[in-house]
Amino acid sequence: MTNGPPLRALHAFEAAARHGSFKAAAVELGVVPTAISHQVRLLEEICGRKLFQRRPRPLVLTSAGARLFPILRNGFDLLAGSLTAVAEPDPQAPLRVTSPNAFASRWLVPRLEKWREANPAAVPLEIIGTDTVLDLRAGAADVAIRYTRSPPLGLAAQEICRDSFFPVCSPRLLAGDKREIKRAADLLRYPLIHFDWMNRDPEAPTWRRWLATARSIDPELTADKAWDLSFREELHAIDAVVAGQGIAICSDVVVGRELDNGMLVKAHPLSLPGYSFYVVWMQHSPRSAVIESFLAWMRTVA
Repeated sequence: MTNGPPLRALHAFEAAARHGSFKAAAVELGVVPTAISHQVRLLEEICGRKLFQRRPRPLVLTSAGARLFPILRNGFDLLAGSLTAVAEPDPQAPLRVTSPNAFASRWLVPRLEKWREANPAAVPLEIIGTDTVLDLRAGAADVAIRYTRSPPLGLAAQEICRDSFFPVCSPRLLAGDKREIKRAADLLRYPLIHFDWMNRDPEAPTWRRWLATARSIDPELTADKAWDLSFREELHAIDAVVAGQGIAICSDVVVGRELDNGMLVKAHPLSLPGYSFYVVWMQHSPRSAVIESFLAWMRTVA
């Protein structure tokens, strides 16, 4: 019997192909990027073909790599599902759902009562609010809500909704005849609240992008303005807006309840496109039945 290719090399290639980055693959696998590169080169020597076009980011698969990647991806998914099935999980164990913090706090948690009403005999939910992307393959959660431009590779995914970003504020901030906002330039009279985008996307819907877009419709909007308040966490920025401390660019999905009940209002109609919310799960998960129930419920309430 001949020895197959080393599992470590296969795992390194699959992670690098999925992330499109040796660095991101190294973070996932807990090694340095040079170790990923070494393992990929070892696999290329075994295959006798180049698997990546080594050029500046993003990393691009060759035709051979593109053929190998889905085979490995599906194989690892099947292996993970088989191991989980062997473990015979408790069918009544909580369904572990990971979600971005702001979405969990402002959208998901307020609707959990509807989950219990619609599924009185269903298993309980364990909500894991975190902005860190947890690895479903490693068993960190059963299902994930991911906020991204496109569905993640190698996992089953269904889009639930898309959002848009508007300047929003407390109506108390606009109280009084002289505080009305009639044009984009009027927003500069108020404190602007900013929060970090952890993915560092240059196209993220931030104040900088909104103001640049607004200049095309309001020639008086010529001056730049530093942020009066800046937060690392989106939730803290939303709390400051609700408290009447300024105006922030917020997701109409995340603050939808506050807009509906009048705690917040749109300070200006100009919007920026956001991303999509996806429900994501392992294709061969032994908890497919309860995941399907959760997915159906999410489609209904969204």
